[in-house]
Amino acid sequence: MKTIAVLTSGGDAPGMNAAIRAVVRTGLDRGLRVMGVQRGYSGLINGEIFEMNRHSVSDIIHRGGTILRTARCEEFKTEEGRRKAANVLKVFGVNGLVVIGGDGSFHGAQLLSKLGVSTIGLPGTIDNDLSYTDYTIGFDTALNTVLDAINKLRDTSASHERVSIVEVMGRDCGDLALFAAIAGGAEGAVVPEKGFHIDELCRTILAGKLKGKMHNLILLAEGVGGANELAEKVEEITGIETRATILGHIQRGGSPSGSDRILASKMGVKAVDLLIEGKTSRVIGIRGNEIVDMDIDEALALPRTFDEELYEISRILSY
Repeated sequence: MKTIAVLTSGGDAPGMNAAIRAVVRTGLDRGLRVMGVQRGYSGLINGEIFEMNRHSVSDIIHRGGTILRTARCEEFKTEEGRRKAANVLKVFGVNGLVVIGGDGSFHGAQLLSKLGVSTIGLPGTIDNDLSYTDYTIGFDTALNTVLDAINKLRDTSASHERVSIVEVMGRDCGDLALFAAIAGGAEGAVVPEKGFHIDELCRTILAGKLKGKMHNLILLAEGVGGANELAEKVEEITGIETRATILGHIQRGGSPSGSDRILASKMGVKAVDLLIEGKTSRVIGIRGNEIVDMDIDEALALPRTFDEELYEISRILSY
């Protein structure tokens, strides 16, 4: 292993820059040449590769987004596109590749590995939807962004005695909504793993009103439905003024939290060391506060598990 490269792919997540920094500086510390790939797999196919040094990653650990930028790439989904990407790496003398992204990015790394490229994946996604790891890079920061928003929404919701429906990201995974509901003291979390019944939700809101509760805050994962539609139904059934707030891509931005910076740094170091050891087609994760690695095929095949205990805690503490 003489030359490695790093790219970010899929949706951006706070902490990606910290991971890039860790990969670059660890590689240089280990005597490797380190290359950066711009715009993910698209940039890889187009040869957008440049050499990086310690200065390349100075003053980026606190920055959100990714300095390497990211892009979707339909061409990479074809066998011809992947072979072109592998050939580009060969032309630049790259022996190993670190891919920072979600499950789609990992599938790409997995396929490149089969073409002879040593690949290691780092989980960079705010959804926390990868089953093999307790937490993904960016989740903690996104959670704190949501908490900041709902703290402000609670003030105005209480002033007007409203129900506030807050839609957060999470198509198939409700972790962001569930964690935010507990940490933010919300009255409910609507997540794709559990679904919901509109009548039951409205009964809960009305029961709270009878107990003297003057406002309600409900966290809604985007995979369950739209906040605007839910707000209309709640207001129609309960007669209580209801407003919807869709946080959208604000959840992806911002300076990464201390936890995300440390997690990304640990994972970046581990990725480089695995490449030096001759490992390939592995992903890095964290379990029980220990950094671990796992075969990509096995990691992606793990069934998605939902924390029923945490969901029950949310229910108990909501009223």
